[in-house]
Amino acid sequence: MKKYIILLLLSFQGLWAQVQFEAKVSKTTLGVNERLRIDFVMNIDGDNFVQPSFEGFRIIAGPSQQVSQSWVNGRSSFEKIYSYFLLPNQKGTFVIKQATIEYNGQIYKTAPIKINVTTAIQQPNDPNDPNGTQISADDNIYLVADISKTNPYINEPITVVYKLYFSYNIGISNWRELNKPKYNDFWSQNIDIKQLVLEEGMFKGQKYRYVVLRKTVLYPQKSGKLAIEPLSLDIDVQLPTNRRDVFGRVIVNDGNKRVSAGAKTITARALPEAGKPEDFTGAVGNFDFKVIPTKTVLKNGESLDVLVSVSGKGNVKLFTLPKPVVPNALEMYDPVHNENVTTGLSGMIGKITDNYTIIPQYKGKYLIKPMQFSYFDLSSGTYKTLHSQEIMVDVLDGPTAADTTAVATTAGAKNKIATTEQFKFIKLKSNLLPMHQQDFFESKMFYALLFLPFLLLPLIVLFRKKKEAFDSDISGNRIRMNNRLAKKYLSEAKKQINNKEPFYVALEKAMHNFLKAKLHIETSEMSKDNIQELLLSRNANPQAVNDFIALTENCELARYAPASSTSIQHDFDKAVLIISELEKQIV
Repeated sequence: MKKYIILLLLSFQGLWAQVQFEAKVSKTTLGVNERLRIDFVMNIDGDNFVQPSFEGFRIIAGPSQQVSQSWVNGRSSFEKIYSYFLLPNQKGTFVIKQATIEYNGQIYKTAPIKINVTTAIQQPNDPNDPNGTQISADDNIYLVADISKTNPYINEPITVVYKLYFSYNIGISNWRELNKPKYNDFWSQNIDIKQLVLEEGMFKGQKYRYVVLRKTVLYPQKSGKLAIEPLSLDIDVQLPTNRRDVFGRVIVNDGNKRVSAGAKTITARALPEAGKPEDFTGAVGNFDFKVIPTKTVLKNGESLDVLVSVSGKGNVKLFTLPKPVVPNALEMYDPVHNENVTTGLSGMIGKITDNYTIIPQYKGKYLIKPMQFSYFDLSSGTYKTLHSQEIMVDVLDGPTAADTTAVATTAGAKNKIATTEQFKFIKLKSNLLPMHQQDFFESKMFYALLFLPFLLLPLIVLFRKKKEAFDSDISGNRIRMNNRLAKKYLSEAKKQINNKEPFYVALEKAMHNFLKAKLHIETSEMSKDNIQELLLSRNANPQAVNDFIALTENCELARYAPASSTSIQHDFDKAVLIISELEKQIV
């Protein structure tokens, strides 16, 4: 009898066992160039396995399935595993959602797992590589950032050239940027590379092939240690094996390699205080300074233009030109700013000009004092000051300042006498009252005030219902509030157009609130991909969507980079144009 009981218990052991289904990962924090292994483990033979979407990751291998069953001391154990190898697409925090299986008519789910993806790190050979080819790629491909100078002055140009070195043993078919380098505290300008050229060069004492992927010119905007975040690439490679085909050719395996140029640090030096001129506005380089009037002899009603220009090599876009000081008799208007600047690997070269229009008010000769412009010369390490010539403006005809003052004084005196003396015997104020006054009782005003409350009752009831409906419309109120905030911040950006950082803060808030009003989303949902998908689904023009996202990203960078009044005005006009276009396009 005892034997039968034991056999009965063993036969129902599987039914009594608790179902376990869980997800296990190799690590919860990894670099953007590392791989992640995830196993979905169950202790029963579940059916209809459904994998999660793996948002933020790319599957490079899997799923692979393993099943094992064993008997130990009369007890059976069962385990089934679905395994994947993943590569992150970008930095950030991602959640691997639930996987599901079906067993005995019930659905079982795994718990979500949060994964933190950091910047690229230098890693050893990956023992979990399912193809076994990543080991050879590690020693045959490198991404390098060549920096022309690591200790420049503030506003001295330096260049960063990104080169991809790879040996003759491997091939490259494609690459994708995982992380673009960020240049906080720098003014930056990318140099266009029209065509990639394969070259040969020495690296680590060996001969490699390489291509130049990026060229960037940087101008440090503050002193101290400044970090350059790395460029990271995801590269498709072809790696040779020890096997050969029937024709004797080496068999090549397709692989994948993620490389990073690594973070770089620049130590920027402050410009010397000794000998710094009071009018110095940050110009660094080698420049020529000119102040040229279009004419100096004028007739009544004519105007002249004064062109203030600086040309040469240096941070041409990153300083302000001096302003002429003119006598009060000359009316000077705000300048028209023009730039003709090109940026190469050696830095900016060109000319900037402020064109002032001046209109004389009176006849006479007027002196515009000499102007001066100061800059820091990198070749000599000293400050230099350039001076312009004085300008004498001769107005041949028209009223003189003395005649105008005399006429105004005489006219004022005559008016004063006429006002005080001519009519002083006439009484100008009176306190007259009507002889017959109408009583308030039974007057038109009396009946109007009497029946007014009864007439207002329907309006009050209607207004109350409208208000209750308005208050209950939570979604509509949120949209209207976001609309008001977008208009408010856009107006604030216009007011702050001469203050760079408050302007870009207000402009960014205006664009975010515009999105919240039109797409009915919250701040937590404002990722680049989500915004792009929602706008395109609402029939927005792809070019307008790309311009909107690019301008939003530029608002954050522009807070720390110097900007002229022209570029700020351009960004404001562009924001108004993009918002107007999206307003018409979104349905």
